[in-house]
Amino acid sequence: MRRSYLVMMIVFFLCTQKAFSQKPPTGHPKDFKMKTCLHSVSYAGFWRGQARLSVDEFLDKAHQLGYDGVMLMAKRPHVSPLDYDAAARKALRRKIERLDLKLVCLAGYTDFTAGSDKAGIPNVEIQAAYVGELAKLAHDLGTDMVRVFTGYERPGIPFDKQYALVVQGLKLGGQEAAKYGVTLAVQNHHDIASHHDMMHWLLSEVDLPNVKAAFDPWTPTLQGLSPEQIREAVLKMKPFIVHTTAAQYVRMPRYHYELTLTNFKQQETLIRATPIDRGIIDYESFFNALKEIGYQGYIAYEMCEVLDGGGDIDNLDKTARAFLDYVKKF
Repeated sequence: MRRSYLVMMIVFFLCTQKAFSQKPPTGHPKDFKMKTCLHSVSYAGFWRGQARLSVDEFLDKAHQLGYDGVMLMAKRPHVSPLDYDAAARKALRRKIERLDLKLVCLAGYTDFTAGSDKAGIPNVEIQAAYVGELAKLAHDLGTDMVRVFTGYERPGIPFDKQYALVVQGLKLGGQEAAKYGVTLAVQNHHDIASHHDMMHWLLSEVDLPNVKAAFDPWTPTLQGLSPEQIREAVLKMKPFIVHTTAAQYVRMPRYHYELTLTNFKQQETLIRATPIDRGIIDYESFFNALKEIGYQGYIAYEMCEVLDGGGDIDNLDKTARAFLDYVKKF
C-alpha cells in the first residue's frame, strides 16, 4: 500500500513540474523580448460586422501575417472541448506545428460567481471541472497555459461570499490544471479582483505555484490609472505576470436628449476598438514597464469590440499588421 502511494506521488510530482514552468520575470530588462501571438477571438465573428474564420483559416492567417504564435479561444466557434476528440486534437496540433506557430495558451471563459444565489448548485465545482477539461485540451494541443477569469459581482450577494467562491474556484481549478502540467493565467477582466492591489492579494491567497496572472493595461486604464500608476501596478504584479493581451480602444461620448428640458444628459461612455497606435491606452509605457521587470512571456493581440474601419477581413488584417509594426520599436 505504501509502495503504491509512493509511486502515485512520484507520478503526480513529475506530471506537475511542467505546470510550474511558467516562471515570473527575472527582473532584468535584457531578458525582455517582444514575442507576439494573435488571439483567435479577433476573427470569431462575435462583434457587429466582424468576419468569422474557421480555426484552420485563422491559423493560416496568423502565419501569413507573421505572428510568432496564437492564442486559441476554447469555446465555439473555435476550439471547444466538446468538438475536439483525440483525433481532432492530434490533427490541430500537427497543423500548428506545420505552420511553425507557438500555441501560447487557450482562452478559457470562467465566472466563478455565477449561480452564487443558488446554493444547491455546485457551480464552483462545475467550473473547476470545466477548467480541468481545458487543461487536458491544452496539454493535448501542446501548450501549458490556460487563461481564466475571476467572477462578475452579483447584486444582493455579500461581496465576501462572492470573493470566497473565486478563491475556491481558482484553487480547485489550479489543482485540476496541475494534473496536466498547466498553469492558469488569471486575467484582470471580471469584477472580482480587477484592480491590481486586489488581484495581488487574491493570487497570494490562492497561493498555488500554477495560478498566475494575465495582466493587461486595459482594465487599469478604464479604472482611471495614469501611465505611471500602471507602471507601478506592473512592478507590484511582477511575481505573478506570465501573460498579457493588448487591445486598443477609444472613448465615445454618449448623450440622451431630454425633451422636457430641451437639453442633452450625459450617459456612460461607449468603448470602441481602434488600431494600437491611436487609442487611450499608453502601450509605450506599459511595454517599457514589462521590459523593466524582465517579462519573458508573449504579448497577445486581440480585436475584441466593434472595430474602427469595420470588421471585414481586409480591415482586420490591416489592424493586426499595424500591431506587428508598432511593437518593432521595443
